Amino acid sequence: MKEAAQTAVADSKVSKIIKSLSELENSIDSLNEKVADIKKILASKTETELESLKSQVTQMAIKEAESLILETKAKAEQQAKKIAADGEAKLASLKSTVESKSNEAVDSVVSMILKP
Repeated sequence: MKEAAQTAVADSKVSKIIKSLSELENSIDSLNEKVADIKKILASKTETELESLKSQVTQMAIKEAESLILETKAKAEQQAKKIAADGEAKLASLKSTVESKSNEAVDSVVSMILKP
C-alpha cells in the first residue's frame, strides 16, 4: 500500500510538473507572438519615420536649392546691369569720339577742297 501511495504522490508530482511545463510553454508561445507583433509595429513605425525624415530632408534640399538659385540670379542680374552700364558708357565715349573725329574729318575735307 505504501508503494501505491508513493506512486500516486509521484504521479501527482509528475502531473504538476508536466502541467507547469505546459503552462510555461504556453506563456513562451504567447510571449513569442507578442514579440513578433512588437517587431511588426516597430518596423512599421520605423518605415513611417524614415518616410517622414526623407520628406523633410527633400523639402530642406529644395528650399536650399531655391535659395541658391535666387542668390545666383540676383548676382547675375547685378552683373548684367554693370555690364550694360559699362557698355552704355563705352558707347557714349565711342559716339563722342566719332562725332569729334567726324567734325575734324569734315573740316579737313572742306579745307582740302577749298585749297586750290
